[in-house]
Amino acid sequence: MAVQPVIQCRNAGPGRVAPGMAASAHAARRAAPVRRRPAARKRRPAARSGPSRIKWDRVGRIALTVVLFAVLYSYLNPAIDFVKTYTGTTAAKEKLHELQHQNRRLHNRIQSSEDPQVVEREARAQGMVAEGETPAVIHGSLGG
Repeated sequence: MAVQPVIQCRNAGPGRVAPGMAASAHAARRAAPVRRRPAARKRRPAARSGPSRIKWDRVGRIALTVVLFAVLYSYLNPAIDFVKTYTGTTAAKEKLHELQHQNRRLHNRIQSSEDPQVVEREARAQGMVAEGETPAVIHGSLGG
């Protein structure tokens, strides 16, 4: 294949060839068999088998586990407060029932104190005698 010199034409601008020359150069290029390169393929890098390979599934599992423990920890303090409140309420209820029972006993005692027979029985238990009675003390009875 012979290389032809480029002939400048007066009408052609800088870097342009004469009209007849372009056609012959184009024909010469067409005559030669054209070998095309195959298109470049995008290759994936080979997976590394060494310890530097990041195992994203494991990283994801660890991250989810950390988040789970953070959520559980955020529920820990309210749960402890709930248990303390529940036990405190149970103890307060027990004390309330005890005081209500004692209140009933005292209320019954107050109401019965207005009864004359109860007043007389309490007075005799303390060693008092009624008007017009003669007190008598017996020594040595009942082991006393």
